Amino acid sequence: MSDSLAPDISGRVALVTGANTGIGLVTARELARRGAHVFLACRSASHAQAALDAIRAASGNQKVEALALDLGDFASVRQCANAFLARGLPLHLLVNNAGLAGSRGFTASGFELAFGVNHMGHFLLTQLLLERLKASAPARIVTVASRAHTRTDGIDWNALRQPTRTRTAIHEYAVSKLANVWFSAELGRRLAGSGVTTYALHPGVVASDVWRSVPWPFRSLIKLRMISTEEGAKTSLYCATAPQCAGESGLYYDKCRVRPASSLGQDTALAQELWQRSEAWLA
Repeated sequence: MSDSLAPDISGRVALVTGANTGIGLVTARELARRGAHVFLACRSASHAQAALDAIRAASGNQKVEALALDLGDFASVRQCANAFLARGLPLHLLVNNAGLAGSRGFTASGFELAFGVNHMGHFLLTQLLLERLKASAPARIVTVASRAHTRTDGIDWNALRQPTRTRTAIHEYAVSKLANVWFSAELGRRLAGSGVTTYALHPGVVASDVWRSVPWPFRSLIKLRMISTEEGAKTSLYCATAPQCAGESGLYYDKCRVRPASSLGQDTALAQELWQRSEAWLA
């Protein structure tokens, strides 16, 4: 994926969640290749070390480090943020990439599994790092959402505090991705004029580990027509580094272009309500 025309981001500091596999790994590798000091925030220490070694080898950049992060556990999220902040470094780029689909359950912090990991964990992490991002401006916050946000017609607030209800968990995944779109848009509105810009995106339907909990043989079947992780990381990297979108904020992207989110995804009142409820759940 290396591109001689890619922006040089030497001296910039980036934190990528879920960077040990899939499009997160490719995103982190390419940011390192372009000169960034990259932090890999991952749940598995062993997988993080393997990714760290691979990225250093592929990029020739030794400024790649790992942080422990379990997005389903608020204590872990706070520890991760504190560990980064203690380094005293600026933060120019936060990529909220980690996610899961097809998994059923309940997080350690008391949320439906997909919503708790895909939205609440990233909501808290972003809040904890926000002042550092503002102090480092210009800075960007990139949130990997999905076209799946178009596949739900509403949100049941009560269901978010209960274990996964559906058998496939695909509905819950769609709700969590709708939350990602709302969060990024509302964050963009709240950060207007701060020098921190926000981006939500659909990476494409990617054959990545996000589908690891979908039972075999369905997992192999749904991956047949998916794109590669290399292809899937392109829009994340565009939103993270492209000079042409530096002045844009709060928008939704697909194939490196601004696209309209669903009509529900553009509902500012519901985006504000999600924000208020998310803040209350963290109190």
